[in-house]
Amino acid sequence: MQYRTLGRTGVQVSTLALGAMNFGAIGRTTQEEATAVVDAALEAGVNVIDTADWYGEGESEEIVGKAIAGRRDDIVLATKATMPMGERNRQGGSRRWICTALDDSLRRLGVDHVDLYQMHRWDPTTSDEETLSALTDLQRAGKIRYFGSSTFPAYRIVQAQWAAREHRLSRYVTEQPSYSMLQRAIETHVLPVTEEYGMGVLAWSPLASGWLSGAVRKGRDVATHRSGVLPERFDPSLPHNQARYDAVERLIKVADEAGLTLIQLALGFVNAHPAVTAALIGPRTVEHLRSQLAAADTVLSADVLDAIDEIVAPGTDLAPGEKFDAPPALLDASLRRRR
Repeated sequence: MQYRTLGRTGVQVSTLALGAMNFGAIGRTTQEEATAVVDAALEAGVNVIDTADWYGEGESEEIVGKAIAGRRDDIVLATKATMPMGERNRQGGSRRWICTALDDSLRRLGVDHVDLYQMHRWDPTTSDEETLSALTDLQRAGKIRYFGSSTFPAYRIVQAQWAAREHRLSRYVTEQPSYSMLQRAIETHVLPVTEEYGMGVLAWSPLASGWLSGAVRKGRDVATHRSGVLPERFDPSLPHNQARYDAVERLIKVADEAGLTLIQLALGFVNAHPAVTAALIGPRTVEHLRSQLAAADTVLSADVLDAIDEIVAPGTDLAPGEKFDAPPALLDASLRRRR
């Protein structure tokens, strides 16, 4: 396992981080299975576990808490808030909700603090000063060590950095964006911005929701957990899916020629970017975990990276609608009309 410094925090983290979204209802991973995954990940040298209150309405946090009991100090523990956890004020970036949400997360995790507390999405209804002020107070109270953002557009990352400076508050030290060989738009703006501000980057969905797992092939029936839940994402009749199927077949050839699995190629690609600190893997089983841990020491040559660039050009997204980072004004017509 390789390790890198998380931004400018001085904290050393593994370049493969364990994402716990599949623990519980979303991935149907049971407590016993999740504990086995955590055991195997820690044994392999993974020292980051990332979850969120929204995953299974808190179930993932509860499962993680039980799985890490007795070894909390060995783990860089991260969770997230802002996604809806009920009606009206049980969501977003307000001080009122963040303070409550964190206490709920700490209770479910069975810990007195988390190392990294992340705003799961940008909340356009709440000012940066409001959110950063609350996070700064929670940090000073010892409930969180650091805080970060997740899936923020580049301009919002910049705005939050300036708001922290203007109001003399602590700042986001990490960003968690979607990034893979099929989703490369963040190379255009987000990653240059995180580098400029010395932020750590934990990249989610490095296997592109299963597209880069090796189980999704052109002309074959797709039978993955994700395809069962969201079949339209793998429908070969859709133009953007056709482009992905074509790209995957070409990427498999690149992997074969390099003596790698497609998973190794995918995770090696993400961790090859100088702005990326770690790739977040989200296995549902120990078997899935082991296939991904095989990439722990993968280093791609310049020739291999060039070959990937020829298939999916830098800065290109083959399915931009699946990144969940579109500014609200693109999704809500009322925000584009003068009232």
